[in-house]
Amino acid sequence: MGHGFGDLLALVCRSLGERGARVVAVEEYGHGRHRRIIRAHGLRTAALPVDGDGADVSRLEECGADAVLLTPAHQFPTGVPLSAERRGRLVRWARRTGALIVEDDYDGEFRFDRRAIGALQALAPDHVLYAGTASKALAPGIGLAWAVAPPSLLPELMEARGTAGGGQDAVNQLALAEFVRGHDYDRHVRRLRHLYRSRREAVDAAVTDRLPDCRVTGLRAGLHCLVELPDGVREDVVEAESARRGLALEGLGRFAEGSAGARRPGVVVGYGAPRAHRFPEALAVAAASIRAARAGR
Repeated sequence: MGHGFGDLLALVCRSLGERGARVVAVEEYGHGRHRRIIRAHGLRTAALPVDGDGADVSRLEECGADAVLLTPAHQFPTGVPLSAERRGRLVRWARRTGALIVEDDYDGEFRFDRRAIGALQALAPDHVLYAGTASKALAPGIGLAWAVAPPSLLPELMEARGTAGGGQDAVNQLALAEFVRGHDYDRHVRRLRHLYRSRREAVDAAVTDRLPDCRVTGLRAGLHCLVELPDGVREDVVEAESARRGLALEGLGRFAEGSAGARRPGVVVGYGAPRAHRFPEALAVAAASIRAARAGR
């Protein structure tokens, strides 16, 4: 258990460094904080391109990665899942090289119009560290996260935890265990799925009706999507227009690792946080901001 995924990632990086690892591959789009944690432990990051099939794991060989951090079920922030072919290739690479796959299943509870995608950890438990969190289903402030580690790595992680200190307090762990044991957690997640499914449909309808030259990806799961902008519309202009209207939108470029490959510009739209009575207004503001940026291009 850890205090959020970042806490667990720090333990993994510490263990990797002690094993002599030097390079951790990451998706070219992702959380900048995770990349900073990796580098803070003396490891170098190498970016994997992301396309419609997820991260291009064929690049792992050439970048000399000792480990890879992925969001295979719902890539953050583009929303695409890692294809079956690439999953198989990834597992074969890990078995051949002895590398570690860190699987960040950050929003695994929220699948809408598709069956849940199986975890990579089930395919190669000796090479995959699976991490999950209660941040999306409960609250980020609680900071409950967990990891299922390969047996060979577990002693090193436990030692790193003892040395680093911190972690999650027992009271929160016991409270979550009771919440799960009494089936209250399942009921809570089912209620949230219903709420977020309706919001997802509202986002899709708003883009279709108000922004016909935009395209939405990543709506099959999670609490965010990517709205791809028409060519020539700048992400920073959309950000400025939305900020002027009191709404925070982030361009895809803010999540890029270094000089990410050419991709249609886009903005990440989260639909988990707004209060129910503010959500229609927030959607209208987002659409107006994109239209204003398009008119000024």
